[in-house]
Amino acid sequence: MAEREKVAHLLRRATFGPTADEVDQAERAGYQATVEQLLTPVGVDRGAARTAAPKFGADPYTDLPKKPTREQRQKAQQARKEQVQQLTHWWVDRMVAADHQFTEKLVFFWHGHWATSVQKVKSAALMAAQQDTFRRDGRGDFGVLVRAMLRDGALIHWLDGQRNTRKAPNENLARELMELFTLGIGAYTEADVKGAARALTGWTVDRVDGTATFQQARHDNGAKTVLGRTGPLDADSLAEVILAQPAAKTFLPERLWFRFASGEPMPKEARDRLSAAFAGHDVTALVRAMLLDDQFATTGGQLVKQPVEWLVGAVRQLGAAGSADDKQRKQLYQGLTRLDQVPFKPPSVGGWPSGTAWLNTFATQTRVQLAQALSAAASPAFLERLSAAPVKGRPEALARLLVVDAWTDRTRAVLDAAAKDAKKLTVLGLISPEYAVH
Repeated sequence: MAEREKVAHLLRRATFGPTADEVDQAERAGYQATVEQLLTPVGVDRGAARTAAPKFGADPYTDLPKKPTREQRQKAQQARKEQVQQLTHWWVDRMVAADHQFTEKLVFFWHGHWATSVQKVKSAALMAAQQDTFRRDGRGDFGVLVRAMLRDGALIHWLDGQRNTRKAPNENLARELMELFTLGIGAYTEADVKGAARALTGWTVDRVDGTATFQQARHDNGAKTVLGRTGPLDADSLAEVILAQPAAKTFLPERLWFRFASGEPMPKEARDRLSAAFAGHDVTALVRAMLLDDQFATTGGQLVKQPVEWLVGAVRQLGAAGSADDKQRKQLYQGLTRLDQVPFKPPSVGGWPSGTAWLNTFATQTRVQLAQALSAAASPAFLERLSAAPVKGRPEALARLLVVDAWTDRTRAVLDAAAKDAKKLTVLGLISPEYAVH
């Protein structure tokens, strides 16, 4: 595989959609140096700094009187809705603008991993605080992240942790902690779930200031047995017990591989190498091992872009963020709703689907409409670079700009027929199989 193809593959997976200039730069730097630049970026992320995070006060419902009128409740509900919309639009804008692209892509991974929906949490502030946790703790010791998430107000509310008391243990958070977040199905028993639920008792969520607080009186201080260890376990010691399990060494490597490398099962040899790299629970060491693994380079064409990846990548590559008017921006945001992947609104605690689930007929029709909006908002620089190529060479020019390695003969024939019209050609490239599957 040529160096350009290798770095293009790397950037397609580790960013939301590389531009041709970013691939040029990576080709000059070389593969390994590019991996290090992605994992340990230097300097301030100026793109992210231009998209300042919104600030939210207390939950609008906390200001309601004891017996609010219908109008007061509706006003508070609308305020909540507007805050959530503001937070969602901010994050999509940041995904596009961020210079440190892998940082943003990893936050997106964690959001799908610890899948928490604002539709139940009903607080933009709590969701923003959870994302702050992903940014602060998501690249280092996984144990630190697990312990932080067990104190996360949004996750606690999402999985009914605030209802978990010594008198009435609630097992939701304990079960999903082991099944979906750390160990996987089959690595624990129902008795382990019951013991873990007792260990997590006592945490509540303050809706006024958005913090999770521990109330000793609600906590079960008795001895619990979880995964073979007995003692007066609490949230921190429970995390320690879980991460000491053999399954914890392979679960996160497999999840990262599934989202960044391939929807196919990870080869045993690669799993062994990644598990060894994760022995110290260092997430960055694990990701580095994955991106540098020989098997990673062979996974081209094995992932379907999620709608967020598809849309954000297209906006970045077309330079559409600065050219779109308010109507076009609204259309793009609404497109994520129609494609059924809106940030902060995963469908369940299992997160969003993957693979061919995103390639249904309705999604294809929606992508056509969005591709037309994107093409209309494409920057003059993008269109000039595409139009500067001879008509017969424009499909290749488009492939370079969209960072597609090559078109199939069938797609090439379609693009050749539209090559005189740069905007139409762009639409066809965006909806092509080669662009959707990478």
